Amino acid sequence: MTQSRSTRGLQTRIVRPEDQITPGFEAFTVPVTRASTVVFPDLAAMRACDWRNDGQWRYGLHATPTSLALAQRLAVIEGGNHALLQPSGLSAISNVYFGLVKAGDDVLIPDNVYSPNREFGDWLARDFGVTARYYEPMIGAGIAELIQPNTRLIWLEAPGSVTMEVPDVRAITTAARARNVVTAIDNTWSAGLAFRPFEHGVDISLQALTKYQSGGGDVLMGATITVDRELHLKLKSARMRMGIGVSSDDCSLILRSLPSMQVRFAQHDRSALALAKWLKTRPEIATVLHPALPDCPGHEFFERDFTGAGGLFSVVFDGRYTPAQVDTFCEALALFSIGWSWGGAQSLVVPYDIASMRTAAQWPHRGTLVRFYIGLEEEDDLRADMEQGLAKLASAA
Repeated sequence: MTQSRSTRGLQTRIVRPEDQITPGFEAFTVPVTRASTVVFPDLAAMRACDWRNDGQWRYGLHATPTSLALAQRLAVIEGGNHALLQPSGLSAISNVYFGLVKAGDDVLIPDNVYSPNREFGDWLARDFGVTARYYEPMIGAGIAELIQPNTRLIWLEAPGSVTMEVPDVRAITTAARARNVVTAIDNTWSAGLAFRPFEHGVDISLQALTKYQSGGGDVLMGATITVDRELHLKLKSARMRMGIGVSSDDCSLILRSLPSMQVRFAQHDRSALALAKWLKTRPEIATVLHPALPDCPGHEFFERDFTGAGGLFSVVFDGRYTPAQVDTFCEALALFSIGWSWGGAQSLVVPYDIASMRTAAQWPHRGTLVRFYIGLEEEDDLRADMEQGLAKLASAA
C-alpha cells in the first residue's frame, strides 16, 4: 500500500517537498539550474539517453538548461550551429587538441599565438609524440607548403593578441581545406562580433568568455563553436572524457552580460582607436600596433574582413627607453591597472618581452612592447593619465 503523503514524516517532506508554484511565471533572465544528478521519469528514458543528443538531459556535468541556453546564444553570435562550454579559454584550447590530435600527428601554430597555447603545443610535442611547428603569422597561402601528410590541425589568431598582426584567414583556410586539415581560430579579440570566422572558411572558433562576454573580470569560461556536427561531436566526446563542466552560476553571469556586449564593444572600440591615433603623435612611441591603423601588419585584411577592433592594442616604445624605464611608465599610470585578463570595464596595461614569446628574427622592432586594454573610463581621463605617465618616463630617462 502506497503511503499517504500527509502521513510522511517531516524530514521526508522537507527532502521531498510538495511545492505548489503557480505556473506561468516569465522573466527576461534564464533561471539558474544547478544539478549534478539528473532525474529521469522512468528507466526506459534513462536507458535511451544518447550523449550525442544535446536535447537529452543526462548528467549535470554535461549540460543544464542554463548552460545550454548560453551555448545556443554563443552559436548564434558566431554564426555557428553548435557550441560547447569549458571552464576557461585555455580549457577550450585543450579541448580542441585532445579532440582532434593524437600521437604522430602534426600541428601548425602561428608564431604570435597566445602564450598558453604555445606552451600547450610544446607540452604535447615533448610528452605526447605530437609535432608542433610554428609559422610566420603573415604567411597567407604559403601555409600550403608547410602542410604535411600528418598535419591534422592549423591554429590561427586574428589578430595576434599581443603583437596584433592580422593574417589572411581565408588564404590559410583555403589551403587547409584543400588538404582536409581542420582549422581553429582564437577569435576572442573580436568577441565573435567584429569577425565572422565561418564565413572565411574556419572550422572551429574559440572564445575566452572570460573577456567581453563576461564583461566584469570575474568569470572564467571558454567556448568552442562549430558549424559541422561531426566536428562538434569529436570535441564533445573529448570534453566528456576529460570530465569538463561549467558552473550554472557562472553561465548565468555571462547570460546577464551578453545583451550589453555589443554596446560595450563599440565603446571600447571608439576610445581605443582615438587613443591609438593620439599615441602615434607622441615622440616616445615608435610604433602603434592597432589593426585599424594603416601601418599595422595585415591592415588590409582587417579592412576586408573585420567590422571593429574593440579595446585591445599595443605600442612599441622608442628604443632609447630601457625596459626598466618602460616599467616606470606602466607603474606610474593611475587609471590603468596591471593585469592580464582584459574585457572588463577597467583599463589595463602590461609590458611584454617579445624575444621570449616568438622568434626574435621575425620581430622587426627594437623597443619594448606595451599592450593596452582600453576600458570604459572617460577617454579624456585615460589620455591625461597616459600623458602624466609619459612625463615620468621622460624624467626616468
